[in-house]
Amino acid sequence: MTKLVYLSLGSNLGNRVYQIEGAVQLIAEQVGTPVSVSGVYESESWGFSSDHRFCNCCISLQTALEPLSVLDTILNIEKGMGRERSSPKGAGAKYADRIIDIDLLLFGDIRYDHPRLVLPHPEMGNRRFILVPLTEIAPQLMHPVSGISISRMLELCADPGEVRPYRQM
Repeated sequence: MTKLVYLSLGSNLGNRVYQIEGAVQLIAEQVGTPVSVSGVYESESWGFSSDHRFCNCCISLQTALEPLSVLDTILNIEKGMGRERSSPKGAGAKYADRIIDIDLLLFGDIRYDHPRLVLPHPEMGNRRFILVPLTEIAPQLMHPVSGISISRMLELCADPGEVRPYRQM
């Protein structure tokens, strides 16, 4: 049985769109069948100061993998693409410039609480750079915890960061 999964991808080093396109291809090969891919949006860094702007997009895909298998696969894709983590994810993690960042946002309508993974992504409603591209591909999708649509989450988002269209995928 497959689940519809939503991922957020971002890059602020090197050829950002190339990095995202490469990650989307690897995700399609290793995780599941893409259903939709948003355009690429550009924004300032979030959670840290950087001279390098981010490009971000969201994708949805069908997968037969379980949540931790998806997480392990996307972490391996990041590592294979040259992502270096200065500290592990979770409390105390530091944000930094990155070649690629892939976040698992939603996994069907499940709620998942594991030391390595919490679903839905607990911070997605606070990050405009996630909500703008996610609204493009799934505006009426209902968040399994808040019970509101992704487009409504974007309307309510207090993040003041500017997110502007950069390129269609």
